[in-house]
Amino acid sequence: MKKSFTRRSFLTLSAASLGTPLWANAPSRSLRPVLRPDAQRLINSAPSAESLIRDSGLTGKVSYAVARAGDGGILEGHNAASGLPPASVTKVLTALYALHYLGPNHRFLTSLVAVGTVENGVLNGDLVLRGGGDPTLDTNGLADLARTLKASGIREVTGRFLVWGGALPSVKRIDKKQPDHAGYNPAVSGIALNYNRVHFEWKRGADGYGVTMDARSNKYRPAVTVAQMKIVNRAVPVYTYKSAGQTDQWTVAKGALGQSGARWLPLRQPELYAGEVFRTLARAHGIVLQAPKVAQGAPRGTIVARQQSPDLKTILTGMLKYSTNLTAEMVGLAASQARGAQPLTLKDSAAAMNAWAKEQLGMQAAALVDHSGLGEASRLRADEMALMLAQAGQHEVLQPILKDIPVKDAKGRPIKAHPVKVRAKTGTLHFVSALAGYINAPDGKVLAFAIFEADVSARQRLIGPDRERPKGARTWNGRAKRLQQALIARWGTVYGA
Repeated sequence: MKKSFTRRSFLTLSAASLGTPLWANAPSRSLRPVLRPDAQRLINSAPSAESLIRDSGLTGKVSYAVARAGDGGILEGHNAASGLPPASVTKVLTALYALHYLGPNHRFLTSLVAVGTVENGVLNGDLVLRGGGDPTLDTNGLADLARTLKASGIREVTGRFLVWGGALPSVKRIDKKQPDHAGYNPAVSGIALNYNRVHFEWKRGADGYGVTMDARSNKYRPAVTVAQMKIVNRAVPVYTYKSAGQTDQWTVAKGALGQSGARWLPLRQPELYAGEVFRTLARAHGIVLQAPKVAQGAPRGTIVARQQSPDLKTILTGMLKYSTNLTAEMVGLAASQARGAQPLTLKDSAAAMNAWAKEQLGMQAAALVDHSGLGEASRLRADEMALMLAQAGQHEVLQPILKDIPVKDAKGRPIKAHPVKVRAKTGTLHFVSALAGYINAPDGKVLAFAIFEADVSARQRLIGPDRERPKGARTWNGRAKRLQQALIARWGTVYGA
Protein backbone atom coordinates (compact mmCIF):
# COMPACT_ATOMS: atom_id res chain seq x y z
CA MET A 1 0.00 0.00 0.00
CA LYS A 2 1.43 3.37 -0.99
CA LYS A 3 2.00 5.88 1.83
CA SER A 4 1.61 9.61 1.37
CA PHE A 5 2.83 12.32 3.74
CA THR A 6 1.63 15.83 4.55
CA ARG A 7 2.92 18.20 7.20
CA ARG A 8 -0.25 17.81 9.28
CA SER A 9 -0.54 14.02 9.01
CA PHE A 10 3.18 13.63 9.64
CA LEU A 11 2.82 14.81 13.23
CA THR A 12 0.40 12.00 14.07
CA LEU A 13 2.23 9.07 12.48
CA SER A 14 3.28 6.21 14.73
CA ALA A 15 6.69 4.62 15.08
CA ALA A 16 7.30 0.98 14.25
CA SER A 17 10.18 -1.29 15.26
CA LEU A 18 13.63 0.00 16.15
CA GLY A 19 15.80 -2.77 17.23
CA THR A 20 19.37 -3.86 18.06
CA PRO A 21 20.95 -5.16 21.23
CA LEU A 22 22.16 -2.69 23.85
CA TRP A 23 25.82 -2.02 24.40
CA ALA A 24 27.63 -1.13 27.60
CA ASN A 25 30.50 1.21 26.71
CA ALA A 26 30.71 4.51 24.84
CA PRO A 27 31.98 4.03 21.27
CA SER A 28 35.33 5.45 20.24
CA ARG A 29 33.67 6.89 17.13
CA SER A 30 30.15 7.44 15.88
CA LEU A 31 29.05 5.27 12.94
CA ARG A 32 26.08 6.07 10.75
CA PRO A 33 24.17 2.78 10.16
CA VAL A 34 23.33 1.66 6.64
CA LEU A 35 19.65 2.34 6.04
CA ARG A 36 17.26 -0.25 4.68
CA PRO A 37 15.63 0.60 1.32
CA ASP A 38 12.21 1.16 2.94
CA ALA A 39 13.74 3.47 5.52
CA GLN A 40 15.47 5.45 2.78
CA ARG A 41 12.13 5.76 0.96
CA LEU A 42 10.50 7.12 4.10
CA ILE A 43 13.32 9.65 4.52
CA ASN A 44 12.80 10.81 0.95
CA SER A 45 9.02 11.08 1.43
CA ALA A 46 8.90 12.72 4.86
CA PRO A 47 9.49 16.43 5.42
CA SER A 48 13.20 17.03 5.84
CA ALA A 49 14.57 18.17 9.16
CA GLU A 50 15.90 21.29 7.44
CA SER A 51 12.44 22.21 6.20
CA LEU A 52 10.94 21.62 9.64
CA ILE A 53 13.54 23.91 11.19
CA ARG A 54 13.08 26.55 8.50
CA ASP A 55 9.29 26.51 8.76
CA SER A 56 9.37 26.69 12.57
CA GLY A 57 10.19 30.41 12.47
CA LEU A 58 12.68 29.89 15.28
CA THR A 59 15.50 32.42 15.68
CA GLY A 60 18.89 31.44 17.04
CA LYS A 61 20.38 27.98 16.68
CA VAL A 62 18.95 24.45 16.65
CA SER A 63 21.14 21.48 17.52
CA TYR A 64 19.97 17.87 17.67
CA ALA A 65 21.07 14.27 17.38
CA VAL A 66 19.22 10.96 17.41
CA ALA A 67 20.84 7.56 17.94
CA ARG A 68 19.68 3.99 17.96
CA ALA A 69 19.81 2.74 21.53
CA GLY A 70 22.29 -0.09 21.67
CA ASP A 71 24.57 0.36 18.67
CA GLY A 72 25.60 3.95 19.34
CA GLY A 73 25.23 5.11 15.76
CA ILE A 74 24.09 8.67 15.11
CA LEU A 75 21.14 8.28 12.75
CA GLU A 76 20.64 11.96 12.13
CA GLY A 77 22.05 15.22 13.40
CA HIS A 78 21.95 18.96 12.82
CA ASN A 79 24.62 21.24 14.31
CA ALA A 80 25.09 18.27 16.61
CA ALA A 81 28.61 19.24 17.70
CA SER A 82 27.58 22.77 18.73
CA GLY A 83 27.50 23.51 22.43
CA LEU A 84 24.23 25.11 23.53
CA PRO A 85 22.56 25.79 26.91
CA PRO A 86 20.83 22.58 28.07
CA ALA A 87 18.65 24.27 30.71
CA SER A 88 17.05 21.63 32.96
CA VAL A 89 18.20 18.75 30.75
CA THR A 90 21.30 19.22 32.93
CA LYS A 91 19.38 17.35 35.64
CA VAL A 92 19.72 14.12 33.66
CA LEU A 93 23.49 14.24 34.13
CA THR A 94 23.05 15.28 37.75
CA ALA A 95 20.85 12.24 38.37
CA LEU A 96 23.45 9.88 36.90
CA TYR A 97 26.22 11.64 38.84
CA ALA A 98 24.38 11.32 42.15
CA LEU A 99 23.50 7.67 41.53
CA HIS A 100 27.11 6.90 40.65
CA TYR A 101 28.60 8.35 43.84
CA LEU A 102 25.77 7.99 46.37
CA GLY A 103 23.82 4.96 45.11
CA PRO A 104 20.06 4.55 44.58
CA ASN A 105 19.41 3.56 48.20
CA HIS A 106 21.18 6.51 49.78
CA ARG A 107 19.14 8.47 52.33
CA PHE A 108 19.86 11.88 53.80
CA LEU A 109 19.56 12.26 57.58
CA THR A 110 18.27 15.28 59.51
CA SER A 111 18.84 14.92 63.25
CA LEU A 112 18.57 16.55 66.63
CA VAL A 113 21.80 16.40 68.60
CA ALA A 114 21.99 16.89 72.36
CA VAL A 115 25.29 18.52 73.34
CA GLY A 116 25.32 18.01 77.10
CA THR A 117 23.80 15.66 79.63
CA VAL A 118 20.16 14.71 80.07
CA GLU A 119 18.88 14.32 83.63
CA ASN A 120 15.22 13.86 84.57
CA GLY A 121 14.07 15.10 81.18
CA VAL A 122 16.28 18.21 81.23
CA LEU A 123 19.01 18.68 78.64
CA ASN A 124 21.78 20.58 80.42
CA GLY A 125 23.39 21.96 77.31
CA ASP A 126 22.59 22.85 73.71
CA LEU A 127 20.15 21.26 71.28
CA VAL A 128 21.28 21.31 67.65
CA LEU A 129 19.13 20.78 64.57
CA ARG A 130 21.64 19.19 62.22
CA GLY A 131 20.95 19.26 58.48
CA GLY A 132 22.19 16.35 56.44
CA GLY A 133 21.57 17.60 52.91
CA ASP A 134 17.97 16.37 52.58
CA PRO A 135 16.34 18.36 49.75
CA THR A 136 12.88 16.95 50.55
CA LEU A 137 12.58 18.00 54.20
CA ASP A 138 9.27 19.75 54.81
CA THR A 139 7.27 21.10 57.74
CA ASN A 140 5.68 17.68 58.28
CA GLY A 141 9.16 16.19 58.67
CA LEU A 142 10.10 18.79 61.27
CA ALA A 143 6.85 18.05 63.10
CA ASP A 144 7.84 14.37 63.22
CA LEU A 145 11.22 15.37 64.66
CA ALA A 146 9.52 17.45 67.37
CA ARG A 147 7.26 14.52 68.22
CA THR A 148 10.26 12.17 68.45
CA LEU A 149 12.10 14.65 70.66
CA LYS A 150 9.24 14.60 73.15
CA ALA A 151 9.08 10.81 72.99
CA SER A 152 12.80 10.67 73.87
CA GLY A 153 11.92 12.12 77.27
CA ILE A 154 13.42 15.58 76.83
CA ARG A 155 11.03 18.26 78.04
CA GLU A 156 13.41 21.14 78.75
CA VAL A 157 16.62 22.55 77.24
CA THR A 158 18.75 24.86 79.38
CA GLY A 159 21.23 25.85 76.69
CA ARG A 160 21.07 27.30 73.22
CA PHE A 161 19.07 26.09 70.25
CA LEU A 162 21.40 25.92 67.23
CA VAL A 163 20.93 24.97 63.59
CA TRP A 164 23.78 23.53 61.50
CA GLY A 165 23.67 23.61 57.71
CA GLY A 166 27.36 23.05 57.07
CA ALA A 167 26.96 19.63 55.49
CA LEU A 168 26.90 21.50 52.16
CA PRO A 169 28.33 24.86 51.08
CA SER A 170 26.21 27.94 51.72
CA VAL A 171 25.00 29.73 48.57
CA LYS A 172 22.59 32.66 48.73
CA ARG A 173 20.99 31.96 45.34
CA ILE A 174 21.51 29.38 42.60
CA ASP A 175 21.86 31.92 39.78
CA LYS A 176 22.53 35.61 40.37
CA LYS A 177 20.84 36.69 37.13
CA GLN A 178 17.36 35.45 38.07
CA PRO A 179 14.75 37.79 39.61
CA ASP A 180 15.02 38.08 43.40
CA HIS A 181 11.49 36.76 43.90
CA ALA A 182 11.86 33.63 41.72
CA GLY A 183 10.86 30.72 43.97
CA TYR A 184 12.94 28.35 41.84
CA ASN A 185 16.13 30.26 42.76
CA PRO A 186 16.48 29.93 46.57
CA ALA A 187 19.50 29.69 48.83
CA VAL A 188 21.41 26.41 49.09
CA SER A 189 22.60 24.95 52.37
CA GLY A 190 22.98 21.64 54.15
CA ILE A 191 19.51 22.18 55.57
CA ALA A 192 16.52 23.04 53.39
CA LEU A 193 12.91 23.36 54.44
CA ASN A 194 10.06 23.36 51.92
CA TYR A 195 12.67 23.73 49.15
CA ASN A 196 13.83 26.88 50.96
CA ARG A 197 10.67 28.77 50.13
CA VAL A 198 8.23 30.74 52.29
CA HIS A 199 4.52 30.96 51.53
CA PHE A 200 3.28 34.53 51.04
CA GLU A 201 -0.50 35.02 51.04
CA TRP A 202 -2.59 38.18 50.88
CA LYS A 203 -6.28 38.94 51.19
CA ARG A 204 -8.12 42.24 50.98
CA GLY A 205 -10.34 43.12 53.94
CA ALA A 206 -12.36 46.09 55.14
CA ASP A 207 -9.25 47.70 56.65
CA GLY A 208 -6.85 46.88 53.84
CA TYR A 209 -4.77 43.82 53.10
CA GLY A 210 -4.01 41.01 55.50
CA VAL A 211 -0.64 39.35 54.87
CA THR A 212 0.79 36.05 56.12
CA MET A 213 4.26 34.56 55.72
CA ASP A 214 4.37 30.92 56.76
CA ALA A 215 5.97 27.51 56.27
CA ARG A 216 2.83 25.68 55.37
CA SER A 217 2.36 22.03 54.56
CA ASN A 218 -0.80 19.99 54.14
CA LYS A 219 -0.99 19.67 57.95
CA TYR A 220 0.59 22.78 59.47
CA ARG A 221 0.89 26.52 58.88
CA PRO A 222 3.51 27.87 61.28
CA ALA A 223 4.02 31.61 60.86
CA VAL A 224 7.57 32.88 60.39
CA THR A 225 9.33 36.19 61.01
CA VAL A 226 12.63 35.39 59.29
CA ALA A 227 10.92 36.57 56.07
CA GLN A 228 8.81 39.72 56.27
CA MET A 229 6.54 41.43 53.74
CA LYS A 230 5.47 45.06 53.47
CA ILE A 231 2.83 46.34 51.03
CA VAL A 232 3.90 49.56 49.30
CA ASN A 233 1.65 51.94 47.36
CA ARG A 234 3.21 51.61 43.91
CA ALA A 235 2.63 49.83 40.60
CA VAL A 236 6.15 48.62 39.75
CA PRO A 237 8.39 46.91 40.52
CA VAL A 238 6.12 44.18 41.82
CA TYR A 239 8.67 42.99 44.40
CA THR A 240 11.81 44.34 46.02
CA TYR A 241 14.13 42.38 48.29
CA LYS A 242 16.95 43.14 50.69
CA SER A 243 18.76 41.18 53.35
CA ALA A 244 18.64 42.93 56.69
CA GLY A 245 20.93 41.05 59.05
CA GLN A 246 19.13 37.79 59.77
CA THR A 247 15.89 38.73 58.04
CA ASP A 248 14.65 38.62 54.44
CA GLN A 249 12.77 41.87 53.90
CA TRP A 250 10.33 42.07 51.01
CA THR A 251 8.04 44.73 49.64
CA VAL A 252 5.23 44.17 47.16
CA ALA A 253 3.40 46.67 44.96
CA LYS A 254 -0.15 47.26 46.14
CA GLY A 255 -1.25 47.83 42.57
CA ALA A 256 -0.29 44.27 41.62
CA LEU A 257 -2.17 42.39 44.35
CA GLY A 258 -5.84 42.34 43.36
CA GLN A 259 -8.37 40.87 45.78
CA SER A 260 -6.35 37.92 47.08
CA GLY A 261 -3.63 35.48 46.13
CA ALA A 262 -0.55 33.57 47.19
CA ARG A 263 2.87 32.52 45.97
CA TRP A 264 6.06 30.89 47.22
CA LEU A 265 9.07 33.19 47.63
CA PRO A 266 12.69 32.06 47.98
CA LEU A 267 14.42 31.96 51.37
CA ARG A 268 17.95 33.32 51.89
CA GLN A 269 18.25 32.31 55.58
CA PRO A 270 17.67 28.53 55.50
CA GLU A 271 19.12 27.69 58.92
CA LEU A 272 17.11 30.34 60.74
CA TYR A 273 13.98 29.47 58.75
CA ALA A 274 14.15 25.78 59.70
CA GLY A 275 15.05 26.70 63.26
CA GLU A 276 12.14 29.09 63.70
CA VAL A 277 9.66 26.55 62.35
CA PHE A 278 11.04 23.74 64.53
CA ARG A 279 10.91 25.98 67.59
CA THR A 280 7.20 26.59 66.97
CA LEU A 281 6.51 22.88 66.50
CA ALA A 282 8.48 21.94 69.63
CA ARG A 283 6.51 24.47 71.67
CA ALA A 284 3.33 22.64 70.65
CA HIS A 285 4.76 19.64 72.56
CA GLY A 286 5.59 21.71 75.61
CA ILE A 287 9.31 22.05 74.83
CA VAL A 288 10.42 25.68 75.02
CA LEU A 289 13.55 26.55 73.05
CA GLN A 290 15.55 29.73 72.74
CA ALA A 291 15.49 31.65 69.45
CA PRO A 292 17.57 29.74 66.91
CA LYS A 293 21.14 30.67 66.08
CA VAL A 294 23.38 29.37 63.32
CA ALA A 295 25.92 26.79 64.52
CA GLN A 296 29.46 27.52 63.39
CA GLY A 297 30.66 23.93 63.48
CA ALA A 298 29.34 20.40 63.23
CA PRO A 299 27.81 19.35 66.57
CA ARG A 300 29.27 16.52 68.62
CA GLY A 301 26.86 14.89 70.99
CA THR A 302 24.07 12.35 71.21
CA ILE A 303 21.45 12.01 68.50
CA VAL A 304 18.07 12.11 70.23
CA ALA A 305 15.83 12.24 67.14
CA ARG A 306 16.30 11.66 63.43
CA GLN A 307 14.36 12.01 60.19
CA GLN A 308 15.35 10.06 57.07
CA SER A 309 14.71 11.19 53.53
CA PRO A 310 13.23 8.90 50.88
CA ASP A 311 15.81 6.87 48.98
CA LEU A 312 17.82 8.70 46.33
CA LYS A 313 16.09 7.02 43.39
CA THR A 314 12.73 8.29 44.64
CA ILE A 315 14.18 11.77 45.19
CA LEU A 316 15.62 11.86 41.67
CA THR A 317 12.36 10.66 40.13
CA GLY A 318 10.64 13.64 41.73
CA MET A 319 13.43 15.97 40.69
CA LEU A 320 13.13 14.93 37.04
CA LYS A 321 9.33 15.10 37.10
CA TYR A 322 8.99 18.51 38.76
CA SER A 323 12.41 19.90 37.73
CA THR A 324 13.25 21.10 41.24
CA ASN A 325 16.41 23.17 41.04
CA LEU A 326 17.25 23.00 44.74
CA THR A 327 17.13 19.19 44.70
CA ALA A 328 19.54 19.11 41.77
CA GLU A 329 22.01 21.43 43.45
CA MET A 330 21.93 19.63 46.80
CA VAL A 331 22.33 16.10 45.43
CA GLY A 332 24.97 17.37 42.99
CA LEU A 333 26.98 18.92 45.82
CA ALA A 334 26.65 15.75 47.89
CA ALA A 335 27.88 13.67 44.94
CA SER A 336 30.89 15.96 44.43
CA GLN A 337 31.79 15.54 48.08
CA ALA A 338 31.48 11.77 47.75
CA ARG A 339 33.77 11.99 44.71
CA GLY A 340 36.39 13.59 46.94
CA ALA A 341 35.98 17.19 45.83
CA GLN A 342 35.61 20.02 48.32
CA PRO A 343 33.45 22.51 46.41
CA LEU A 344 32.85 25.96 47.84
CA THR A 345 30.52 27.06 45.06
CA LEU A 346 28.05 25.48 42.65
CA LYS A 347 30.48 26.16 39.81
CA ASP A 348 33.19 24.22 41.68
CA SER A 349 30.84 21.27 42.08
CA ALA A 350 29.71 21.45 38.45
CA ALA A 351 33.36 21.33 37.40
CA ALA A 352 33.73 18.05 39.29
CA MET A 353 30.66 16.72 37.50
CA ASN A 354 32.07 17.86 34.13
CA ALA A 355 35.27 15.92 34.84
CA TRP A 356 33.24 12.84 35.74
CA ALA A 357 31.15 13.13 32.56
CA LYS A 358 34.33 13.20 30.50
CA GLU A 359 35.88 10.27 32.35
CA GLN A 360 32.84 8.00 32.62
CA LEU A 361 30.46 9.05 29.84
CA GLY A 362 32.77 10.21 27.07
CA MET A 363 31.22 13.70 27.08
CA GLN A 364 34.42 15.62 26.34
CA ALA A 365 32.68 18.95 25.76
CA ALA A 366 30.53 19.00 28.91
CA ALA A 367 30.79 22.53 30.35
CA LEU A 368 28.16 23.00 33.05
CA VAL A 369 28.16 25.77 35.68
CA ASP A 370 25.65 24.20 38.08
CA HIS A 371 23.64 21.02 38.60
CA SER A 372 20.17 22.36 37.78
CA GLY A 373 20.64 24.07 34.42
CA LEU A 374 19.52 27.45 35.72
CA GLY A 375 22.82 29.06 34.77
CA GLU A 376 22.70 30.16 31.14
CA ALA A 377 26.47 29.80 30.68
CA SER A 378 26.24 25.97 30.71
CA ARG A 379 26.88 24.14 27.44
CA LEU A 380 26.31 20.58 26.18
CA ARG A 381 26.57 18.99 22.73
CA ALA A 382 23.57 17.16 21.30
CA ASP A 383 25.65 14.37 19.74
CA GLU A 384 27.43 13.60 23.01
CA MET A 385 24.16 13.70 24.93
CA ALA A 386 22.36 11.36 22.51
CA LEU A 387 25.24 8.87 22.43
CA MET A 388 25.45 8.89 26.22
CA LEU A 389 21.71 8.22 26.52
CA ALA A 390 22.01 5.36 24.02
CA GLN A 391 24.44 3.43 26.22
CA ALA A 392 22.93 0.40 27.90
CA GLY A 393 23.86 1.46 31.41
CA GLN A 394 22.29 4.90 31.11
CA HIS A 395 19.27 3.61 29.22
CA GLU A 396 18.43 1.06 31.91
CA VAL A 397 18.84 3.59 34.73
CA LEU A 398 17.16 6.62 33.18
CA GLN A 399 14.14 5.18 31.35
CA PRO A 400 12.24 4.33 34.56
CA ILE A 401 12.79 7.71 36.22
CA LEU A 402 12.24 10.08 33.29
CA LYS A 403 8.91 11.80 32.71
CA ASP A 404 6.33 10.77 30.11
CA ILE A 405 6.15 13.41 27.37
CA PRO A 406 2.89 13.23 25.37
CA VAL A 407 3.05 13.14 21.59
CA LYS A 408 0.88 15.96 20.26
CA ASP A 409 -0.94 16.73 17.05
CA ALA A 410 -0.38 19.79 14.85
CA LYS A 411 -2.57 21.90 17.14
CA GLY A 412 -0.65 20.96 20.27
CA ARG A 413 -3.23 18.53 21.64
CA PRO A 414 -1.95 15.32 23.31
CA ILE A 415 -2.73 12.16 21.34
CA LYS A 416 -3.70 9.75 24.12
CA ALA A 417 -3.68 6.60 22.02
CA HIS A 418 -0.48 7.38 20.11
CA PRO A 419 1.63 4.21 19.79
CA VAL A 420 4.92 6.10 20.12
CA LYS A 421 5.83 6.82 23.74
CA VAL A 422 8.41 9.39 24.80
CA ARG A 423 10.20 9.51 28.14
CA ALA A 424 12.44 12.52 28.46
CA LYS A 425 13.54 15.59 30.39
CA THR A 426 12.49 19.05 29.34
CA GLY A 427 14.53 22.21 29.78
CA THR A 428 13.22 25.75 29.56
CA LEU A 429 14.66 29.22 30.02
CA HIS A 430 13.59 32.35 28.18
CA PHE A 431 14.75 31.81 24.56
CA VAL A 432 16.17 28.40 25.48
CA SER A 433 14.37 25.08 25.07
CA ALA A 434 15.73 21.56 25.34
CA LEU A 435 14.45 17.99 25.32
CA ALA A 436 16.42 14.78 25.72
CA GLY A 437 15.48 11.19 26.37
CA TYR A 438 13.97 8.21 24.59
CA ILE A 439 11.45 7.44 21.85
CA ASN A 440 9.83 4.07 22.49
CA ALA A 441 8.33 2.20 19.54
CA PRO A 442 5.25 -0.04 19.94
CA ASP A 443 7.42 -3.18 19.93
CA GLY A 444 9.60 -1.87 22.76
CA LYS A 445 12.65 -0.83 20.76
CA VAL A 446 14.21 2.55 21.48
CA LEU A 447 15.80 5.69 20.03
CA ALA A 448 17.84 8.08 22.16
CA PHE A 449 17.79 11.77 21.27
CA ALA A 450 18.78 15.26 22.37
CA ILE A 451 17.42 18.58 21.08
CA PHE A 452 18.92 21.92 22.13
CA GLU A 453 17.47 25.21 20.86
CA ALA A 454 18.66 28.65 21.92
CA ASP A 455 18.68 32.27 20.86
CA VAL A 456 21.67 33.25 22.96
CA SER A 457 21.76 36.84 21.73
CA ALA A 458 18.13 37.34 22.80
CA ARG A 459 18.98 36.09 26.30
CA GLN A 460 21.97 38.37 26.52
CA ARG A 461 19.68 41.35 25.96
CA LEU A 462 17.58 40.48 29.02
CA ILE A 463 18.25 42.86 31.89
CA GLY A 464 16.41 43.94 35.01
CA PRO A 465 12.62 43.47 35.02
CA ASP A 466 12.75 42.15 31.41
CA ARG A 467 14.20 38.86 32.68
CA GLU A 468 10.91 37.66 34.14
CA ARG A 469 8.48 38.12 31.22
CA PRO A 470 10.50 39.32 28.24
CA LYS A 471 8.72 40.30 25.06
CA GLY A 472 8.62 37.48 22.52
CA ALA A 473 9.89 34.75 24.86
CA ARG A 474 6.57 32.92 25.14
CA THR A 475 6.11 32.82 21.38
CA TRP A 476 9.70 31.69 20.84
CA ASN A 477 9.43 28.86 23.39
CA GLY A 478 6.12 27.73 21.87
CA ARG A 479 7.73 27.46 18.45
CA ALA A 480 10.66 25.56 19.94
CA LYS A 481 8.39 22.97 21.54
CA ARG A 482 6.39 22.50 18.33
CA LEU A 483 9.64 21.87 16.46
CA GLN A 484 10.62 19.28 19.05
CA GLN A 485 7.34 17.46 18.47
CA ALA A 486 7.84 17.56 14.70
CA LEU A 487 11.35 16.13 15.00
CA ILE A 488 10.16 13.36 17.32
CA ALA A 489 7.44 12.45 14.83
CA ARG A 490 9.97 12.40 12.01
CA TRP A 491 12.38 10.10 13.83
CA GLY A 492 9.68 7.75 15.08
CA THR A 493 8.36 7.40 11.54
CA VAL A 494 11.59 7.27 9.55
CA TYR A 495 13.87 5.29 11.84
CA GLY A 496 11.19 3.13 13.38
CA ALA A 497 9.92 1.85 10.05
